[in-house]
Amino acid sequence: MRPTPSTARAGALLAAVLAVLGVGAVGTPSAHAFPPMSKQRVIDHLTSITGRNIVSGQHNKEPATAPGQYTQQVKDVTGQYPGLWGGDLMFRPEDVANRQRVIDQAKTEWANGSLVTLTWHVCTPTGGSTCQFDGGVKTQISNDQFHQIVTDGTALNTAWKRRLDEAVPYLQQLKNAGVPVLFRPLHEMNEAWNWWGDRPGPNGSARLYRITRDHLMSKGLTNLIWVWNVQDNPAGNWAAYYPGSSYVDVVSLDVWYKAHPSQADYQRIQNIAGSKPIALAEMGKMPTASLLATQTRWAYFMMWSEHLRGNNTNAEIQAAYFHPRVLNQGEFTIP
Repeated sequence: MRPTPSTARAGALLAAVLAVLGVGAVGTPSAHAFPPMSKQRVIDHLTSITGRNIVSGQHNKEPATAPGQYTQQVKDVTGQYPGLWGGDLMFRPEDVANRQRVIDQAKTEWANGSLVTLTWHVCTPTGGSTCQFDGGVKTQISNDQFHQIVTDGTALNTAWKRRLDEAVPYLQQLKNAGVPVLFRPLHEMNEAWNWWGDRPGPNGSARLYRITRDHLMSKGLTNLIWVWNVQDNPAGNWAAYYPGSSYVDVVSLDVWYKAHPSQADYQRIQNIAGSKPIALAEMGKMPTASLLATQTRWAYFMMWSEHLRGNNTNAEIQAAYFHPRVLNQGEFTIP
């Protein structure tokens, strides 16, 4: 018999309290495993909970050898695992070499009853397949170089497609396992810190997103749920980066300029998304009861790695995970 959210929360709360008090571990209800399924079922689920519930999420950054370290921290604090596991296809040589560990973790998280999302801090195609963050991911390329990347048949366009091909065998494994992936490439494309961003208009960053989707779809990766993403940059004009409704399944916002999205941010994302699910793809502060009560259409949130404990108290983390609207691992099924 599957435990109800209330009983699961009660067990998790007891475990968390006893852990803080130093009392021995208490068994908590096991997660409800997800079977293999199509991506449309996940999209439909996110649509169905819109306005009623929000899935909790936690990102796991490098190293690739520890792809569940931050989700374990959530368990340590709350007694529960997030309803969404986040990972990265990585960029440093030592992490790219261990990319398989990330994929294996994604399979495990899905089997345990968590949704899966992947982002990719990808190295510029003007350089090699691996790089450091500074100078490789966080770098600038010229307008001419970018124009070549988004122009079919050029050397840099071919280099970009070959870079994408490096991820195909890993994403194919998830497809074969029946794991739909909330895939968030070229994130924060309205920002200038990355090589792919800060180029508004149809032939800018949005065109690169379309090329990326078309290429990976041509490889048969029908398990990818395409998540488009901007940061809460006060300069606005987010819609100038939108690749078009047919290229996007979920519209998402990263919240870094402020602790939580403003009502104007919330409305702007809804205006772009229309009827599509919307999500908080990166946060540094846990959602509060006030946020959850006033911005009800977010389908999931994802706390960023070290900010979980570096920027939130245990009480703030627990308050979010025990909120009645929040769905953690084992508290929902996908019809």
